Amino acid sequence: MTEAPTDPDLLYVGTYTENVYLVRMDRRSGELLQVGAVSAGANPSFLTIHPNRRALYAVNELDKGAVSAFAIESGTGALTRLNEQPSGGGAPCYISVEQSGRALLVANYAGGSVGLLPIEPNGALAPAASVIQHAGKGPNAERQEAPHAHCILPDPSNRFALAADLGADRVFVYHLDLGRKSLSHVESGDAVMRPGAGPRHLAFHPTLPLVFVANELDSTVATLRFASGRGGLSPLDTHATVPAGWTGTNYPADIHVASNGRALYVSNRGHNSIAVFSVAESTGALTLEQTVYTEGDWPRNFSLDPTGRWLLVANQRSNSVVAFGRDPENGKLTPTRQRIALPSPVCLRFA
Repeated sequence: MTEAPTDPDLLYVGTYTENVYLVRMDRRSGELLQVGAVSAGANPSFLTIHPNRRALYAVNELDKGAVSAFAIESGTGALTRLNEQPSGGGAPCYISVEQSGRALLVANYAGGSVGLLPIEPNGALAPAASVIQHAGKGPNAERQEAPHAHCILPDPSNRFALAADLGADRVFVYHLDLGRKSLSHVESGDAVMRPGAGPRHLAFHPTLPLVFVANELDSTVATLRFASGRGGLSPLDTHATVPAGWTGTNYPADIHVASNGRALYVSNRGHNSIAVFSVAESTGALTLEQTVYTEGDWPRNFSLDPTGRWLLVANQRSNSVVAFGRDPENGKLTPTRQRIALPSPVCLRFA
């Protein structure tokens, strides 16, 4: 491994083990090869990378949740532990770093809270400076008996943070104050989702004022309009993530928009597919174009490579990461024979 960590061939894989795995992808063929592993504590399931590409962060998805910080070696992409901090709640399942690189945002699923942890100049984490407890529940007695924060992302202006809560059927909006190192709720900004929808993950459109929401409990993707001036969300429409007439058990997980804004993808656990939507250029309207079998069981997170020619998916229960060819023009996916066996993979991040 001689390339810099920004080389798009290097992939970090979060797992339900005690390791984060390093995988090299050949961009010509899609071939995958494990090139390393680093001990990251228990359940380093969800990962994010600092905007300067010099640090990687992993949740430790435990009852007493934590977030671990690692330095990325410039010559090899190897990881060296910096430190860890409590996440401010139970079972942290999602982290992101705001665009200036000064703060990490975390969603605690079991605790139903979100938090902000300042980032030191060397990439290490300071103790949580702001933790906010969600409230609310939904009609699904088993899954929505209490709030379950599942995602938190800064908006493109870096003035707000949006948090999807599966238990509360709500997308919360927060002011992101980096000077005070705090989150504060925008009371009138939240989107109230359809009862029982279970919002899980969010993705912003790159140019239109839209947010797409993968709803875990009703197998839909919702489109919200985001008024970035005041931080307000308003629902627009909803589409199924599985083909019409399919009646099996299914739980959508991850969601991503192509960098050109013309395609959107959602992973389906149960249907075991990636749903491919076209996105209308002027309105952002969605049309389901394709559902592609992920060649494995329980696809969690997935990632588009930086070239836009590949989509890689982590099949948690069948212990595989599988590569699909991607048409950069229409966004459609083509199966390949490229895959790698890894234990319980759940999150993929290109360096």
